[in-house]
Amino acid sequence: MLAIVREPIDPRTLEAAVRDDAYGGIATFLGVVRERADDGRVVTGLAYEAYERAAIEEFAKIEAEAQTRFGALRMAIVHRTGELAIGDIAVGVAVASVHRAAAFDACEYAIDELKRRAPIWKKEHYAGGGGEWKDNTCASGEPAH
Repeated sequence: MLAIVREPIDPRTLEAAVRDDAYGGIATFLGVVRERADDGRVVTGLAYEAYERAAIEEFAKIEAEAQTRFGALRMAIVHRTGELAIGDIAVGVAVASVHRAAAFDACEYAIDELKRRAPIWKKEHYAGGGGEWKDNTCASGEPAH
């Protein structure tokens, strides 16, 4: 399951998409809209836009790279677009692998690469009005990796 969606993301659906009796470990990452920006401003919500076809193609490349790096696995990546409220899930990644370490590593690799490479843009909306388009960077200001 590699998708861009407008509806809420269900973590159970992500896990079901990767579940397989051959794999003993499932790792899941959920990116949730939080109430504060990295600079401390109060956030009232987010808006996401994506170049859907290119984003899904990038998800597929990330999945293939993860299989090369971490071995046999199943991966689901789903990113939401549109207007999101505080507490909404914006992105979900689930990975099933034979062992937990590979599942954790592949899940971290997928979310870091997605933030670095996928053509998805985020706008933060602030209390008191206004908003700002944000780069896909880590809180430290460094690009995700």
